[in-house]
Amino acid sequence: MKSHSKVVVHLLAALLLACAVLTEKTLGADYPISLQDSANKTITVERMPTRVVSLVPSVTDAIYAVGAQDSLVGITYHDKQPPTASQVIVGGYFRPSVARIASLQPDVIFVSGTHGQVREVFRDSGIKLIQFDDRSIDETYRTIECIGKIFDRRQEAADVIAGIKNQIEKVGRKVAQIPESKRKRVMRLMGSNHIMTPGDDSFQNEIIRAAGGIAPTLGKNGAVVAMSKEEWQDFNPQLIYYCGKEWELSKKYFHQPGWRDVDAVRHKNYVRFPCQLTCRASVHVGDFIEWLAATIYPDEFHSKETNVIKEEEIVARPVELNLDYVRSAKIVTSIIRDFPHQTLLIDLKEPMAALSSIEGPLSSVQAVGNHYLPPPAWNLGHATPVKELKATVCGVVGQNADTTTLLFTGANMRNVSVQKKQFKDMVVYALVTAGVETNAVRCGTDSGDFYELGTVNILILTNMQLTPRSMTRAIIDATEAKTAALQDLDIRSCYTPSVQATGTGTDNIIVVEGRGPKIDNAGGHSKLGELIAKAVHAGVGEAIAKQNGLHANRNIFQRMRERNIELFGITSDCLCGSSEEKQRLVTQLEELLLQPQYAGFIESAFTLSDAFEKGLTCDLEAFELMCQDISNRVAGCTVTSRNLYMKPEFAPKVIRMAFDALINGLQNRRSRQ
Repeated sequence: MKSHSKVVVHLLAALLLACAVLTEKTLGADYPISLQDSANKTITVERMPTRVVSLVPSVTDAIYAVGAQDSLVGITYHDKQPPTASQVIVGGYFRPSVARIASLQPDVIFVSGTHGQVREVFRDSGIKLIQFDDRSIDETYRTIECIGKIFDRRQEAADVIAGIKNQIEKVGRKVAQIPESKRKRVMRLMGSNHIMTPGDDSFQNEIIRAAGGIAPTLGKNGAVVAMSKEEWQDFNPQLIYYCGKEWELSKKYFHQPGWRDVDAVRHKNYVRFPCQLTCRASVHVGDFIEWLAATIYPDEFHSKETNVIKEEEIVARPVELNLDYVRSAKIVTSIIRDFPHQTLLIDLKEPMAALSSIEGPLSSVQAVGNHYLPPPAWNLGHATPVKELKATVCGVVGQNADTTTLLFTGANMRNVSVQKKQFKDMVVYALVTAGVETNAVRCGTDSGDFYELGTVNILILTNMQLTPRSMTRAIIDATEAKTAALQDLDIRSCYTPSVQATGTGTDNIIVVEGRGPKIDNAGGHSKLGELIAKAVHAGVGEAIAKQNGLHANRNIFQRMRERNIELFGITSDCLCGSSEEKQRLVTQLEELLLQPQYAGFIESAFTLSDAFEKGLTCDLEAFELMCQDISNRVAGCTVTSRNLYMKPEFAPKVIRMAFDALINGLQNRRSRQ
């Protein structure tokens, strides 16, 4: 009987396999395919993978770029893309959980040379292991091409590669106009305790050269190498860029003789870029080369005389906006100073009054809008007066600058949120762009040191006619609703991560007077004020989700990063033994935080910490009992003596207590093993 059952199972399996193969052949998929991975292994893929775990963020980026993300069931918390409902976080890039990976039953795992333990565990499992280590731009092309083959998306992969090459070629043409004598020395700052930089053969220095900069040549190869004071002075960087916490090195070194005596430090010419751009050779390498080149050579890149592409409107797509006085609403893509810009443009049927937080009260507006400048054009926005910038944009998109009012933003217009709220015959639209990852601030706490492009931008239009009084009051409604949305999402200040943000410091609003019955009251108790606030609140939340991938239920690792808490940074702030012991501790903490009960404990500590720091909660005795219980649970026994491991500078008191509770439990558990 058992033998018969096995035969039936094998026959069913064979039948399912035959159906899968037949389906793939019917759909035109070209399987099996062979490819060479970064470990020089020949990999044969018999059929399209449907359950994929990617431990390599650059591979995850490539999978999304070719449109194969539905196959992903597992990613790391180092990935830029937040996990979808069908994806599981399997840990971080450096020490992913093999148990979590196994539980997902993947058919393919993408690994790098870093993942020795993963390769060892799954070597004979029947799961296909494919290694990609992108150490150059050419290797990035090869990886994208392989991803296209694996998922039968060759054309999509070819389009991605062509796009990157076009970006690099365009930068090369612009840089070619700059004399060699004016080329600048550029250095990527790395390290946590000592000044370090990428080695001569690193893709990061290849990126600097592709951007027209002069990279250091130290006679040292490797992903990261030490830089002596003499080498630092000999190279004399004119621009320094970094990501993450690497700027902490400036506090230690840049006031010291020798270290402070280079052009970049003397002129304070240093720039922070997102880590997902600086640290990866990925599908975004062309974006970074453009941005870096425009940062190195702002004058040359923002002068019309150096254009290599004609400035013109390329395409427009409609936006649904059902108001009687609106002639058309669209998002226009155009080329300005060689880079694609986008303008949300609303044409009105007749001149109307508007109130702009940039231009003040306006009496005869015929078009309102919100203009997106891509990162390579941000310096153009910073250096150009608003009136001149508006004239440039209007000239390209065919608008009269004298009768057009615009907001300007660094948030992509494809992420605009269009919200409509209605009560009986009263209608309110809020069109919102928002980004909070680089300049979110808390008014009343953070300092204002510079001017930057608008980030949370709001256009308010209604079918009611608003008086000057109600237009002014509408700005208060929108501002309060925006701040409420940021607080509901627990958006942190980028400058003081221990507090919540109230805005970005660069937010702007336009209110259009509208047509229909006249409304003189738009206060918070009025129906119009309610609709404005609800539309803005919903718009800000959706726009942040689109632009930054931040949702209320985002994972604990993301929320830790927002508070400037990195698991690997804990090793320098923890009084818990040798370097080896600290690394082991980081791995164990990561495994704990993958479990909902311990992630929830840290999340509760975040909430309590905010209340405690504001003085709204004073007695921590109940939380101390919770910490004791958590320590016991982690240890698997009663922890009779608990130590204070985290240094005061690590985080506010409540958060230190929470991490101390986890570490005490782990240390006691280890002592019992």
